[in-house]
Amino acid sequence: MGFKEASSTTIFCLLLLFCLTCRCLASELVATQAATLKVDASPQSARKIPDTLFGIFFEEINHAGAGGIWAELVSNRGFEAGGPHTPSNIDPWSIIGDDSSVFVATDRTSCFSRNIVALRMEVLCDDCPTGGVGIYNPGFWGMNIEDGKAYNLVMYVKSPETTDLTVSLTSSDGLQNLASASITVSGTSNWTKVEQHFIAKGTNRTSRLQITTSKKGVVWFDQVSLMPEDTYKGHGFRTELISMLLDLKPRFLRFPGGCFVEGDWLRNAFRWRESIGPWEERPGHFGDVWHYWTDDGLGYYEFLQLAEDLGAAPIWVFNNGVSHNDEVDTAAIAPFVKDVLDSLEFARGSADSTWGSVRAAMGHPEPFPVKYVAIGNEDCGKKFYRGNYLKFYNAIRQAYPDIQMISNCDGSSRPLDHPADLYDFHVYTDSKTLFNMKSTFDRTSRSGPKAFVSEYAVWRSDAGRGSLLASLAEAAFLTGLEKNSDIVQMASYAPLFVNNNDQTWNPDAIVFNSWQHYGTPSYWMQTLFRESSGAMIHPITISSSYSGSLAASAITWQDSENSFLRVKVINFGSDAVSLAISTSGLEASVNALGSTATVLTSGNVMDENSFSNPTKVAPVKSDLSNAAEQMQVTLAPHSFSSFDLALAQSKLVAEM
Repeated sequence: MGFKEASSTTIFCLLLLFCLTCRCLASELVATQAATLKVDASPQSARKIPDTLFGIFFEEINHAGAGGIWAELVSNRGFEAGGPHTPSNIDPWSIIGDDSSVFVATDRTSCFSRNIVALRMEVLCDDCPTGGVGIYNPGFWGMNIEDGKAYNLVMYVKSPETTDLTVSLTSSDGLQNLASASITVSGTSNWTKVEQHFIAKGTNRTSRLQITTSKKGVVWFDQVSLMPEDTYKGHGFRTELISMLLDLKPRFLRFPGGCFVEGDWLRNAFRWRESIGPWEERPGHFGDVWHYWTDDGLGYYEFLQLAEDLGAAPIWVFNNGVSHNDEVDTAAIAPFVKDVLDSLEFARGSADSTWGSVRAAMGHPEPFPVKYVAIGNEDCGKKFYRGNYLKFYNAIRQAYPDIQMISNCDGSSRPLDHPADLYDFHVYTDSKTLFNMKSTFDRTSRSGPKAFVSEYAVWRSDAGRGSLLASLAEAAFLTGLEKNSDIVQMASYAPLFVNNNDQTWNPDAIVFNSWQHYGTPSYWMQTLFRESSGAMIHPITISSSYSGSLAASAITWQDSENSFLRVKVINFGSDAVSLAISTSGLEASVNALGSTATVLTSGNVMDENSFSNPTKVAPVKSDLSNAAEQMQVTLAPHSFSSFDLALAQSKLVAEM
C-alpha cells in the first residue's frame, strides 16, 4: 500500500471515529435530563416529623432469632424439638460412634416440669474407641468458634454411677480440637447443673459441641447451652448484628411478629408466658408458619430488653385469639384478654406486683415503657377479629389509658368502624408500583387514627435477593411517608434479618450466617432516613418533563454540634439528571465546609451485595464543595442522592 493510499485511509478512519464520537456525545447529551427542585425552608412552612417515624420490625422468621441475633450456639438444647412423646427425633444432635457402642433415646425424666423431655445415653462398649463415644451438636449450620474468645457451657446431667465426661469444641469432623474439659459426674439419682468456661485455641466457622466418654454405663443430659461470653451488653445478643441495628437509629421495635404471633394454628402461636423466667424452664415451641423450632431463649423479656438497649420504643404485637386456621369465639375470648393484661403488668407493673415481681426477679426491677400494642397481625378480615378486638381494646384502655392501640384494619382509604389510635398498613409489591405509591397517603383523611406502615418492601422478580432497584423504589415510598407524616406515625421495613441457610422470605434487610453479615441495598437505603424522625420537613416542588421518575424530600436536622438541610432525591429512571436545587426561606447561611453528598447507586440496577462483596451497593459519601442555597448537581441514573448542607448557627437550633 502506498503512502497516499495510507494517508487517505487514515483520514477516512479519523473522520469516521470523529462522527461516531459525536454521535455518542450527542446520545449522552440527549440522555441527560434537566430538572429543578425548589425547597421552601421557611420556618412557617415547616412541620415536625413524629419522633417515632422510622423504626424496625423484628419477626422470628428466616432463623432471625434462633440461630441469629440470639447468640445461643446449641440448637434444640433441651431435646424438646421432637415433641413431648418419646422416643422422639433429636435433630440436629447425633451420635459419636455407632449403634453397637452407644444408644441414645429421649425419655420423660427431666427435672423441669414445663419441658419434661431429656436425653438418655447408654454406652455399650467395654473397650470403647479412642476418644470415646457420645453425642454432638452442630448448632445452627455450624458454630462459629474463634481463637482466644470465651464460651460458657451450662448443662444438666445425671448418672447412677460416677462417670468421666469430656466436653469439647471441635471442627465438624471432630479432628480439630479447639477447646476441651474433663467433667466428673458423681453417681446420683439427682440432676446436677454443670458449668464450664472455655477459651478457644483456634478458629473454625463450622464447629460443633461434643460430649464423650469411654466408660460403660448410662448418663442423662438436658438443657445443654453454649453461649459466647461476648454478647451485646451481656444480654445474649450477637454484638455485630445488633451493631447493624444501632446504625439505623430505630425509634421503635415492633416484635415478635408477624405471622409468628398468629401461628398457622393457635396451639403453635407465640405464648409470652412460656417465654419468660429461667431459660432452662422454658418449654419452647414449634413455629408452624415458618416451620422451625425455637427454644424461646429469645422471649418476651429479651425483646423488651432489646428495645431498651436500642433506645427504641417497644411495640408488643400479641395474639388476639386468631390464627391462620382457627379462631376463638368472642364469647370465649376473656382468658386471652386476661393473658394480655398480665403481659402488660409484667412489662409495666411495679416490682411488687404479681407479674412485675417476675420481671424484677429476672433482673429488671424498673418497668419497661410499653406504650404501644398491636391487637393481632393481618387479622382484619377474620370472622371474630372485630369482636375480639373490642374486648382487648376496652380492657386495655381501662387498665392502661396511655397505651396506644393498633388495629389490623387499613384506614388509609376509608374510616375504621371501630376505635383505634393507629392502624396497620402492609405493602409488598413490585418496584414500579411501590415507587408510584409515594403519594398513597396524600388523599388520606387527616382526622381519625394515624397510620403505622409496619411492613413494606419490594419483593419477587425485581427484588432479587435485595437489589438496588428495590431500594430506590422503597426510598421513594419513604419520601412520601415523610411528606405525609402528619398522618403517618411510624414505618418499618420487613423482614429485617435472614440466616443465609434458611431464606424462607426474600429479600431481607440484613443477611448473615454464623460468622458473616452484610446489609442489602434496602438496609443501606434506610440509613439515609435515620435522621428523619423528629426532624423538620419542608415543602418541595420538582419541575421537569422527567419528574415522573423522580422523588424527593427536604428536612432540617441536627447532630450534637451542627444543623443541616438535607435534600434527598431518588432518580428511578435510566437517564442522568442535571438538577438545579434552589432553597428559599433559610434563616441561616449554607456553609460549604461540612456539607456532604451521599450517593447510593451501582453499575446495574439489579446489583446486589453478598458475603464476598458486602458493599457492592452501599452509600458513598463525599464533600459537597459547591453547597449553596442555589446549586447544580448531577444525579446518576438509578440513584439515591442525599445532600447535607451545613447551616451556620441560627434560630434553627432553638426551634428544633
